[in-house]
Amino acid sequence: MKKLLNRVEDLVPEAISGMVAAHPDLLRADLPLKLILRREPRRPGKVAIVSGGGSGHEPLHGGYVGVGMLDAACAGEVFTAPVPDQFLAATSAVDAGAGVLHIVKNYTGDVLNFEMAAELAQAAGITVESVLINDDVAVRDSLYTSGRRGVGLTVLAEKIAGAAAERGDTLEQVAAICRRVNADGRSMGMALTSSTVPAVGKPTFDLQDDQMEIGIGIHGEPGRYREPLAPAAQVVERLTGPILEDLPFQTGDRVLAFVNGMGGTPLIELYVVFNDLARMLERQDIAIERSLVGNYVTSLDMAGCSITLLKLDDELTALWDAPVHTAALRWGM
Repeated sequence: MKKLLNRVEDLVPEAISGMVAAHPDLLRADLPLKLILRREPRRPGKVAIVSGGGSGHEPLHGGYVGVGMLDAACAGEVFTAPVPDQFLAATSAVDAGAGVLHIVKNYTGDVLNFEMAAELAQAAGITVESVLINDDVAVRDSLYTSGRRGVGLTVLAEKIAGAAAERGDTLEQVAAICRRVNADGRSMGMALTSSTVPAVGKPTFDLQDDQMEIGIGIHGEPGRYREPLAPAAQVVERLTGPILEDLPFQTGDRVLAFVNGMGGTPLIELYVVFNDLARMLERQDIAIERSLVGNYVTSLDMAGCSITLLKLDDELTALWDAPVHTAALRWGM
């Protein structure tokens, strides 16, 4: 194992410290609780948004704390859910009197710990709404979930819900927007290599040089099947076909097309994937109205990618276009 770190046990707090040092105008941290928070003061009457999960998926979630997205992110150890005390502390720290939205990826530890934190926050007088993200069409249940996993759509939900909160929507309205995103988006991923968890020191699974895994999760969970390595165009068909069928997406739909890198795939390859995706959607008469390409929900050093499609209407498009200023996303500022 070759990793740029000091001690494994210091990896997460040192990474948080580094992110805050790189973006002192945007972020502050509570290192004992592994929280990343907005630097700016709370705006009275604004709905706050909290998300979080295991580390190793950077820039998710800390990279999305800032104007137009999250108010706080909770970081667990690598691929390990944060504990309820972290979620509760984050919720209390950002509440500005209008309530707090929890955006929760569908992984059992995240779900249970967010639920406990929400109950404690409600008992303390903070109004909380929770939205579960479960966009992965690859498998119904996995090693980490009951039901579908929450993957690439999480970024889009955090951005769009964050814009709704920024414009002054109520907690009920922001939660409804977030649920619309989850209802109208689907994702699927694949791997060329496994990731290596620093505390383990070896790849999570074995994958031969001439094989690829279709339908993996962001923790290296197995997918639908393993098959011989194929050209990018065939990979796009393997991933996009189930996405289009599941919702289903239809002729004339307008979409946000998101090609996400899993951490170890260079951008040049991701653009090859996007090119094949654009051609496939053109044949289906589905219009790409907005796009995102890059490493936004990763699995440490895994090579591979995921594809996410979100149906757009005028309101969701406007919210996506709204100004955002975070460590990982910035436009319109």
